[in-house]
Amino acid sequence: MPPPKIAIIGAGPAGLLLARLLYRKQINVSVFEAEASPHARTQGGTLDLHPKTGLAALKAADLYEEFLHFARFESSSLTITDKHTQPYFQLPSVLAGNPEIDRVELRGLLLGSIPGEVVRWEHRFRGFVVDGESGKVEVRFENGVVEGGFDLVVGADGAWSRVRGGLSSASSTQQEAVVEPEYSGLAGYNMSIPNARERAPGCCELVRGGNLFAFSDGRSIMGQKMGDGSIYVSVWGRYSEEWAREKRGLVLGLSREEIVEEYVGWSEELLDLIRLSEGSIRINAFYMLPVGFKWTHRPGITLIGDAAHLMTPVAGEGVNIALEDAMRLAEAITSSSSTPTRALDDYIASYEREMFKRAFRAQKLTQKMMQCMYFTEGAPRTGIENWVIARAAHDCHPVAEPVVRPFLKAGVYSLYFVFKRFVR
Repeated sequence: MPPPKIAIIGAGPAGLLLARLLYRKQINVSVFEAEASPHARTQGGTLDLHPKTGLAALKAADLYEEFLHFARFESSSLTITDKHTQPYFQLPSVLAGNPEIDRVELRGLLLGSIPGEVVRWEHRFRGFVVDGESGKVEVRFENGVVEGGFDLVVGADGAWSRVRGGLSSASSTQQEAVVEPEYSGLAGYNMSIPNARERAPGCCELVRGGNLFAFSDGRSIMGQKMGDGSIYVSVWGRYSEEWAREKRGLVLGLSREEIVEEYVGWSEELLDLIRLSEGSIRINAFYMLPVGFKWTHRPGITLIGDAAHLMTPVAGEGVNIALEDAMRLAEAITSSSSTPTRALDDYIASYEREMFKRAFRAQKLTQKMMQCMYFTEGAPRTGIENWVIARAAHDCHPVAEPVVRPFLKAGVYSLYFVFKRFVR
């Protein structure tokens, strides 16, 4: 049985890792990306990769050793404070186990792991047609290119996935409504402090070479150390969707002092993360797919990453589960090549059922952590226990979680009961 021919729509981390895994198995794979080049837009901040998901996927792709050249284990520390910089949670890097890597470095690593001709730039996906007799898929792009003969098209095209829309509108006996991401209620600003050690030594001391997340009043100021010596600053809060639209229209006229004025009563040390930033100010509004989102299986089409289970970045699960998707889907595709008695479509349907379960847990965790810090009055003081329990329980094996959770709850609440007696 000849190996399948695979089209991947989207050259983000999940799409590129899937291409790497399939290329190593000598499976015919092409990646189609709407952007003109790898440098068409900025890639954002830093990512922490988790041992059971993101790191496991890199190891499966034989990229872990190369990853270590970019990984920053020392930057994986995490401190949670309130607006007065009072710590409520501290995780030193020696205990974290989730090394950081800049988004741009991860993308470069993945792009460098496959031949350049595998990725086809400036190919914005327009739609697909599945041949009713052969089951082969034809893919169409806005530049007029049409390519056919694919056994599987994988939508790795992110939050506003066109492939996901095509799944709902594809001809079938059971039509589904097209599911669009919902606004999460969170939006805000992103900026950067370049050469932070020289320009903002106080901010470096505050961030401590890792991650500082300060929460209060339904808002946050966050600083993350980057591999190039800068500090990536995120200033998020509960805002309306209309607020984000209006701010985008004013972004060139935004001043940092205007942003600071929104944070009256916050520590001057935290406000310096805003004041001492330089360059452009970017506006982000965060969307998510409904928790538990699923689709009816369609032969020849599937999804991975944000296209399948978009969530906010609050829990840091998005890229990790996306990389695990790529690993699991690659296993399904390669297994079908070596098992001629079982069709590729059966393996893809199995992958989707397993992925829905994994995604549901990650979506629940993200929603819970967002609720604890942004939508609980008095947070972090009033939400820290549930935040810690949710994070720790999620890291347990799903089978063990119901057993472990009561003990976690008792221990965490006892610890913070004592802590709060001394910290007002």
